[in-house]
Amino acid sequence: MNGPEKLLVLEAAGPIENGPPPSTIRPLAAIDYDSWLSLWLGYQAFYRVEIADGVSRKTWNRLLDPVEPMFGAASIDGAGRAIGLVHWILHRSTWTEGDYCYLQDLFVAPWARGRGVGRGLIEHVYQAAKAAGCPRVHWLTHETNRVAMLLYDGISERSGFVQYRRLLD
Repeated sequence: MNGPEKLLVLEAAGPIENGPPPSTIRPLAAIDYDSWLSLWLGYQAFYRVEIADGVSRKTWNRLLDPVEPMFGAASIDGAGRAIGLVHWILHRSTWTEGDYCYLQDLFVAPWARGRGVGRGLIEHVYQAAKAAGCPRVHWLTHETNRVAMLLYDGISERSGFVQYRRLLD
């Protein structure tokens, strides 16, 4: 996708009274690697996983490759710091003509939470998916991620489906 969905810029939920200015959400660019990596490692720490460096590098390259159906954006605060990231993937569905959008990763730096950054990142994906002709955005979260689920319950609906998986050797 080289179209407008890679260029969407949104304002996150407005500033908190006497708080920092709103963040700007923009597509990831090559210059963002160090900031992205810091947030990516924070995301992994949150879920207590370690993704191999080679996989992280490949993910980064895919996020920047205009041929890949994988996208990423960062939330940048008023001081120019990356404070949140989101990754999404467009994929085929047997139920619709258009692709679905899978919001795969969402992370906000712990010190920047509670400011509407996560909501802004999700809304960014909603707009990008809509621009790409997707009829649906879906994602998973861990059942222990209760704080995030409070946000998700307010801006989406639970599907009622349970995920099953099996790791293959």
